[in-house]
Amino acid sequence: MSIDIEHQLVDTAAGYVSEEETRAPSIAPSLTYSEESDDQEEPQPADVTPRRRRASTRLIAQNPADVQRITGESTQQLLNRCCGGGCCIDSQKKEGLEYEHVPLPDNDAFRSLGLKIDEIPTVLTKIPDVPEQTTFLKSIRCLSSTPSPTDSAVSFGSQASLTPIETSLQNLALEDLDTSIQPPSFVQPHHPHHVFAAKIHNTRELTKEGAEKRTYHFDIDITDYPHEEGVDFKVGGAIGLYAPNDSSAVEHILDMLLVPRFMRGKPVLLRTTRGRWPTVWGEDQARELVTTRRDLLTWCSDIQSYAPTKSLLRILAEYAIDPNEKKILMFLCASEGQSVFCNLRTGPHISLAQILNAFPSSKPPLDLLLSVLQQLMPRFYSLSNDPHESYEIRDGKQHRLVEIAVTVQETDDWRAGSRTGVGSGFLERQSHKFTKLRRAGNNYPQLYVPIFKGLMANPLAKEFVSDGPMLLIGAGVGIAPFRGFVQHRLKNANCANKVWVLQGVRDSLVDELYGGEWGVHEERVKKVVQSRRGESRYVQDEVVHQADLVWTIINSVDGRVFVCGSSKGMGEGVEEALLKVAMKKGNLEHNEAQKFWNLKRDVGQYITETW
Repeated sequence: MSIDIEHQLVDTAAGYVSEEETRAPSIAPSLTYSEESDDQEEPQPADVTPRRRRASTRLIAQNPADVQRITGESTQQLLNRCCGGGCCIDSQKKEGLEYEHVPLPDNDAFRSLGLKIDEIPTVLTKIPDVPEQTTFLKSIRCLSSTPSPTDSAVSFGSQASLTPIETSLQNLALEDLDTSIQPPSFVQPHHPHHVFAAKIHNTRELTKEGAEKRTYHFDIDITDYPHEEGVDFKVGGAIGLYAPNDSSAVEHILDMLLVPRFMRGKPVLLRTTRGRWPTVWGEDQARELVTTRRDLLTWCSDIQSYAPTKSLLRILAEYAIDPNEKKILMFLCASEGQSVFCNLRTGPHISLAQILNAFPSSKPPLDLLLSVLQQLMPRFYSLSNDPHESYEIRDGKQHRLVEIAVTVQETDDWRAGSRTGVGSGFLERQSHKFTKLRRAGNNYPQLYVPIFKGLMANPLAKEFVSDGPMLLIGAGVGIAPFRGFVQHRLKNANCANKVWVLQGVRDSLVDELYGGEWGVHEERVKKVVQSRRGESRYVQDEVVHQADLVWTIINSVDGRVFVCGSSKGMGEGVEEALLKVAMKKGNLEHNEAQKFWNLKRDVGQYITETW
């Protein structure tokens, strides 16, 4: 940058005249230290002699450092891995039980599960029953009204010979909707919103080669978005993305379940006895819908985001033909296999395809499997622009655009090495298709993303209502919604010198998002902090360094501090940094600093959006 931002931010904070000097004081409580307070002295705890331990007790750990030294894991890592059921205590063999050696499935999928099974008890207890089936599929026969020439002389059956149920099924048909670009209409998000297939106007990768994570930008055309919903897109708001499962993964699962290819796209009557599925936020009730097997697995059930449940394993055990696979699956469902089951759930993410490949002899009915799979839920992405000012002329028509940024989430995969998340993976595939079509000479590719108006009343959009000073703190893709804030505020003369951005990146050369795209005077309002280059510090370190600025803004009338990004690492680090600022500038104890920021949060001056 041409100007030394670090010094300028500090100088600006020092020269900033708080509006408290000219306006009424903020309604937010201030917990700064005062010598005139009557209650400065806190009661000291009485001297209590610690109870002596029994001679038979040996203390081996009394703090987190001891736990990490003994186990090799931090206490947080242990908490994340532990289910709380005490299964670790039951992992040893019990006396009085007979055990047998069971050959394990010899395939890569099973080995990738990492199950540590030596011998299995011959008698298993507390095995749950097969889960209740709540989903039923019935094929719809399509009869032709024109008789076949070979059957014209003698008729062996007619429409009149059908049962009443079969007759009613003939009147059912699939809705006229292209489910290759959007889900069936019964997959309705939060009322009154409906999923809309929005055209991709443009897309590009924001990160460069060498970045640790890939981030993509999308311009989404909302010109034809229905207006009857009564809620408009807002700065700081978010859109809901209803992303489908990867089509190749869906076809692979149908292959594993031996569903014939010609039947996958045929209409079926779906009947559910209770629950919201296959809707998202519909009523808990029985339903009858016409759909296809492929659409249900593509749009309605999550096949990769949730750990396997005992209900799923119990169904697989019931339909396993191989006796050894059945024994292992029943063991995982039983009380004796609880510790192994917990390790399975708390280990790496396991997809449905991985489980089916690990136990290939089990081919349960699709409708029974759908009864226990989790609902595929929409993903939400913050707008990275001011939706009221984003328009572009194309084909002689004005197009209204919303913009989002998405970082691709990846996890280990037993077959491909890694796999992407449902939402971010879908958007990355769409971006690659768009770019490929553009390079092939297609200037206006017809590619879509199924969206709906999501969280327009979320904390970021809700609290952006005043012209007070504002500090925006974010890292990674968490910086995206702040771009819309800055674009909006810099156009308002009353907001000059009242917005500052602290952006955390690993290396600004490869993963700084939206560099040079924040509007006028970007170098005066934004400070980029690099953790892998230059001074090598994190955004939370810069928060402490800018303590004067932080303290001035949060104690100003309508002053606000926004934090957006991952809760792990950045979110926790910034929270601790803000406590240090309050302790230093306000002369507060740690618990007082916590109370201070909680009060600021309650009155809408401290807003966080973390995930």
